[in-house]
Amino acid sequence: MERGRTFVLRLETGEVLHEVLERFSRENGIKNAMVTVVGGIGEGSRLTVGPEIPYDEGIVPIIITLDAPHELTASGTIFPDEKGDPMVHIHGSAGREGRAVTGCLRAGVVAWLVLEVVLVELIGEGAVRKEDTEAGFKILEL
Repeated sequence: MERGRTFVLRLETGEVLHEVLERFSRENGIKNAMVTVVGGIGEGSRLTVGPEIPYDEGIVPIIITLDAPHELTASGTIFPDEKGDPMVHIHGSAGREGRAVTGCLRAGVVAWLVLEVVLVELIGEGAVRKEDTEAGFKILEL
């Protein structure tokens, strides 16, 4: 893949990160991208922090909900699903008062005060997020 356009976005308080990125990608014809995020996320933001164990009968995600604003740094990708819709996969680490939690941000991370995104478009074909029935979610296939 080759580097395409570069965009800088500032999310407003209350906006959900993955929803904004997927909508922006659809509106701007972005199929593939890499994403970097830095700033604040609000109370009520949700992160997937791993699977429950054992997971031999299926993967059950552990989701935590933040009880106060946190600082965030994150990176991820955007690739289309089987329908061609952009789908974000982004992991990050959020901290507050010397404690941190790291996980997948797709469960619903909400912007708080300042949340900045640098999105770099990737030009090329072949990468698709396809449903994996064993895992229970969409996995990138090349």
